[in-house]
Amino acid sequence: MHDATAHSTLRVAEDNVRKVTPISESMPSLTRVANDATSRPRLARIAGALYLVVIAGGLFAGIIQDSLTVNGDAAATAAAIVAHESLRRWGIAVHLIYLAGPAIVTNLLLYMIFKPVQPILALLALAFGLVSVAIEAAALVPLYVPLLMAESRSVLAAVGEAERQELAYLAIRLSETGFGFALFFFSGFCAAIGAAIVRSPLVPKGIGVLMLVAGICYFISSLSGLIAPALAHLLSPWIIIPCFLGEASLAIWLLAKGTRLTSPVSV
Repeated sequence: MHDATAHSTLRVAEDNVRKVTPISESMPSLTRVANDATSRPRLARIAGALYLVVIAGGLFAGIIQDSLTVNGDAAATAAAIVAHESLRRWGIAVHLIYLAGPAIVTNLLLYMIFKPVQPILALLALAFGLVSVAIEAAALVPLYVPLLMAESRSVLAAVGEAERQELAYLAIRLSETGFGFALFFFSGFCAAIGAAIVRSPLVPKGIGVLMLVAGICYFISSLSGLIAPALAHLLSPWIIIPCFLGEASLAIWLLAKGTRLTSPVSV
């Protein structure tokens, strides 16, 4: 009697379990949306818009950084920062915001877009991109040193004005070095995305070639800054032009066209 009752209870429980719709079936994941050829262009347009935000934010932060840094002159650099303290703070804030938001989301969206057709290259691009973002974010910390020293004059009273200026200038140079390290890994992102584009039908292959060239240029620029600073000085800023063309072309195409419709095929 008890066995029959228990068996009946188990059967009712099993029937109820079968009637429950799994969450994964009722709510499609982002990965499933990315695998849907009709949904992928929408994700691509979002990625393109965010990529343009990253490019614009990078240009804004870079222009501010360059305008407030006088190469080889710690005193003039300190004077420029003091005179434009608010602008300096905005430059750091904008840099941090676009790294923490648009840059990370863009990396994730590009991974989702290219994973169905080039999974290995998509994963490599994601890894290189996120490592680059992390290093670049860490490189922002030294940029705050000049502002912190200005706020802590009483604490640093025993340190002379010239020494404070030199320490602040060295912090800025350290940040520039960190940014160069970030570009080294970002070159891997550009190369991986470029190769994924060339080997897939989602985006014109010409844009993929431009991204490959951008990756090569970033690699040369970052490595020459470490090994041969004189060569890096000669190459700058011209070597960055192909990088800008490649990234801007990809971002504008994604925003305007999305991706071409195709069924996902892993290669």
